[in-house]
Amino acid sequence: MNKLRIVIPLLVVGLSACGQSEDSEPSVSSAGPGSAGTASSGQALASPWYSAAQVTEGERVFKDNCAQCHGAQAEGDSDWRRADSEGKYPPPPLNGSGHGWHHPLRILFTVIKNGSPGGQGNMPAWGDSLSDEEILSSIAWFQSNWPEEIYAAWRRRDQQARSKTQ
Repeated sequence: MNKLRIVIPLLVVGLSACGQSEDSEPSVSSAGPGSAGTASSGQALASPWYSAAQVTEGERVFKDNCAQCHGAQAEGDSDWRRADSEGKYPPPPLNGSGHGWHHPLRILFTVIKNGSPGGQGNMPAWGDSLSDEEILSSIAWFQSNWPEEIYAAWRRRDQQARSKTQ
């Protein structure tokens, strides 16, 4: 019951917070996302798509490039749900307490690479300064800090999104 008090509000915020298209797909190696798990096995779905090396590299990438806006522990802006005077949202938490967990990997990757979609925020495009591998590693780092139940819910959503595009 206690877990439901955390997950349900996150689910409500997650379902209502973003409206970005899920059409773009990151270019990843064969050892990348989606290599573990199937829709029929909840246990396998919760296994990470990333390696320990990606998490280590991702911590460096995140701290060097992302922490100035998203916080050292990916906690985000304290008022991340409230748009500013221009209608843009501050940096959300990426530590599992915000709505980022409901985006498939390809959306997380695309937003980091290309910046905030449609004027929704001030996220700059990192595609010219970070490699695809560094972007994936930064995602690996912040996802490695998510509570197990949030990561498992994300894996299920990511698998569902992948099955729609295959």
